[in-house]
Amino acid sequence: MDLNTEEKMLKAIENLDSRLLSIRAGRANPAMLNGIMVDYYGTMTPLNAISNVTVPEARQLFIKPFDRSALKNIEKAINESNLGIAPSNNGEMIIITIPELTEDRRREYVKSAKSIGEEAKIALRNIRQEDNDKIKKAELPEDEEKLYLEDVQELINKYNKIVDDKVKEKENELMQI
Repeated sequence: MDLNTEEKMLKAIENLDSRLLSIRAGRANPAMLNGIMVDYYGTMTPLNAISNVTVPEARQLFIKPFDRSALKNIEKAINESNLGIAPSNNGEMIIITIPELTEDRRREYVKSAKSIGEEAKIALRNIRQEDNDKIKKAELPEDEEKLYLEDVQELINKYNKIVDDKVKEKENELMQI
């Protein structure tokens, strides 16, 4: 068994975590702004590199740029990001109020979370397949090969359960009112 098999599986789980964070659950979370790029003096710059993002209340985000001249560009980038949230600019900072989620929207987000979970499982299966192929090519004695294949299967079972648990947790978070 490849020593970095579990490491690859952990990376798949980390990817799952970061993708699940991007699904908003009606609560403000600075991670929902990850990936927003702002035109800052002609250079596309990550929002979190040019501002502080704070959560003063459960459903509000404050974005305070280090350079006030970037306010308009930050506001524009948020509007173009298709997050479905409207920023308001008070001249000092941008305030985002997260609206309550409707039942339909919650169900859409749950579907999205399940889809992300399924993609993580596919990534894990690909890692398993890659590893199984390496084991079979190694021309090991039959009993040793069988042991390695079982080890890989145990790993995949463990990580599939982690994926299921994380998706279930996100689902519960989304359906809470």
